[in-house]
Amino acid sequence: MSEKPPSYSGPSRVFSGIQPSGALHLGNYLGALKKFVALQEDHDCIYCVVDLHAITQPQDPALLADQTREIAAAFLACGLHPKNSILYAQSSVRAHTELAWYFNCVARMGWVERMTQFKDKSGKDAERASVGLFDYPVLQAADILVYKGTHVPVGEDQKQHLELSRDIADKFNRDFNAPGFFPLPEPLIEGPGARIMSLKDGTKKMSKSDPSDLSRINLIDDEETIHRKFKKARTDQHPIPVDVDGLEARPEVNNLVGIYAALAGVSKAAVLTEFEGKGFGVFKPALAELAAAHLAPITENMRRYLSDKAEIDRILQEGSERAKAIAEPVLADVRKLIGFHGA
Repeated sequence: MSEKPPSYSGPSRVFSGIQPSGALHLGNYLGALKKFVALQEDHDCIYCVVDLHAITQPQDPALLADQTREIAAAFLACGLHPKNSILYAQSSVRAHTELAWYFNCVARMGWVERMTQFKDKSGKDAERASVGLFDYPVLQAADILVYKGTHVPVGEDQKQHLELSRDIADKFNRDFNAPGFFPLPEPLIEGPGARIMSLKDGTKKMSKSDPSDLSRINLIDDEETIHRKFKKARTDQHPIPVDVDGLEARPEVNNLVGIYAALAGVSKAAVLTEFEGKGFGVFKPALAELAAAHLAPITENMRRYLSDKAEIDRILQEGSERAKAIAEPVLADVRKLIGFHGA
């Protein structure tokens, strides 16, 4: 793990969050949840359900609370221990939005305009997109820095946003003559299996928002559904190659081999050694069986947690109080540095 920036002398702390929009899937598990759970063994971790980010796009108010509970249930089902880590709903800690406004006055328009995800998400209707969708990387910086987060698990699509967080932290420290007040958060780069692609298109990430449910393996899918989805997964007419070089220009096959490797905890090369020359009539059922066996206890735990909303709410409330205890003193110091009356 990268060392803390030498100018920052506070504790090392990991922060990350997941949006409550759509069912969590195998990509979320292998790319985020599994790694979040592992990090809690050796790090001080804060994880939240980022419901404030969710409302940058239209949401059904009748569903948002239950979707938040579903994400929390997934964290817990995958092994996150609420005594070891802090788990809470973002909107329950108002320090996030307050610090985001202060950061809006520190960040430069040019910095935010360079964020490529806004262009991807807004498409041709950028002028009709919400200001929140444009500005959410600044809120993301506040999410991390309100706890003085030093490390953030990131994929390729979030590296640019983390750089923005570092720029904002550095400029705040310089603008208000407070060297080392905010850390410059470092990335925790995710390893193999972090980027799981759609079962229907190996060039696109597996996504909660994909209209086709066949494009993903949901964490609440039963064994029969998992077998059916892998059977229908797109491949090609050639057998499993001999080596990793043979996966080039075969994105769907590369994706399936990568999923098998991540679930089995082995390299892609090891998977190819086992299945080289075999057809997908052999490989797909083996992959489905492995995935179903791996996900079965998670699915069972998720359903158990979701059957007891009061318990999820209790865990989130407890996490919220612990998060506030860290965030509010940071925010009090920020107000003093800015110079607000009565701070």
